Amino acid sequence: MNRRNFVKALTLSASIAAIGLPAGAHAADTIKVGILHSLSGTMAISETALKNVALMTIEEINAGGGVLGKKLEPVVVDPASNWPLFAERARQLLAQDKVAAVFGCWTSVSRKSVLPVFKELNGLLFYPVQYEGEELEKNVFYTGAAPNQQAIPAVEYLMSEEGGGAKRFVLLGTDYVYPRTTNKILRAFLKSKGVSDADILEDYTPFGHADYQTIIARIKQFAAEGKKTAVVSTINGDSNVPFYKELGNAGLKATDVPVVAFSVGEEELRGVDTKPLLGHLAAWNYFMSVDNPQNKAFIDKYRAWAKKNAVPNADTVVTNDPMEATYVGLHMWKQAVEKAGSTDVDKVIAAMGGQTFKAPSGFTLTMDATNHHLHKPVLIGEVRADGQFDVVWQTQQPIRAQPWSPFIEGNEGKQGL
Repeated sequence: MNRRNFVKALTLSASIAAIGLPAGAHAADTIKVGILHSLSGTMAISETALKNVALMTIEEINAGGGVLGKKLEPVVVDPASNWPLFAERARQLLAQDKVAAVFGCWTSVSRKSVLPVFKELNGLLFYPVQYEGEELEKNVFYTGAAPNQQAIPAVEYLMSEEGGGAKRFVLLGTDYVYPRTTNKILRAFLKSKGVSDADILEDYTPFGHADYQTIIARIKQFAAEGKKTAVVSTINGDSNVPFYKELGNAGLKATDVPVVAFSVGEEELRGVDTKPLLGHLAAWNYFMSVDNPQNKAFIDKYRAWAKKNAVPNADTVVTNDPMEATYVGLHMWKQAVEKAGSTDVDKVIAAMGGQTFKAPSGFTLTMDATNHHLHKPVLIGEVRADGQFDVVWQTQQPIRAQPWSPFIEGNEGKQGL
């Protein structure tokens, strides 16, 4: 830069300083927060709503005075359902954008992809989706369910009298770490309950799989062999739409072969005719249909935000479990930052243990002081004609997570961690 341009630039920056920048325009006036969700590709059906609810929560926090007197500034990136791209985008958020925390990922393969980056750069990730456990990371807070807060209770329900007394099980999932590890845990659990290997059928399909005719025919055949059969589905992303359509086409009713899903909620059912699916089940820690003042306020806020921000089909937006987990995670992070008096990652991690928040589920959720997982209630819901769920069973209080399943060999000594 020559001297004349340098003087010009100096004068310009001085005049900007004199005028005063608009609020939030200068990095020091804001705290940046990363949002790392697939807005395109096979997982967009599930993850776009999490980006939306994160933006809504940031607006809500800013309207209440921000964090430490500063406004939050969201930095949204799209890793496009591409697992290596998740790691690249995470690095960009931490190293270039200098975000204080990241809220993101859905699949376990995306989370496993970003973990080395968060460890290397000492970043902070809030992960809002149920998962297979077998992990405990200093740099991650898990606001979704561990297997004992979803998968195990759901299968116990299916085996119970009120759940239909299932004796045979189809474990059907998308082919990656979460379904395979969850089913490893469930297989060991079923064995402990006296279910033989001959009464378990396990099957996997790739991400984006669309033709479920052959698989549904196999399920019908397996169920026709005499014992009460249930399907446990860990299918993820947009494959759920053809799966449920084929279930309806094949006339597999919940009274014959109930399906319990761990990755299907209100958002995934928006694109499906749910009338043939009446009575099929999902296990989560929150449903939109839960009736309490916190949930009503949460739904009203999200609907208003969706309309104001011209979200596609804003009139029919729904809330779901990972959206609630995103909302709780952001608020708990805010509380921890204020307790720590700083966005410094190590100080915030220390302040997170024991944080509580009255969640839309109606329960007060607590961040465990030692294992970085939330204590959460377990709810099992039946699909209704309107794509919502009737809660048919729930725990009386939040359950402490077991990240290390006692049904996996070698985990016996890890329960206290």
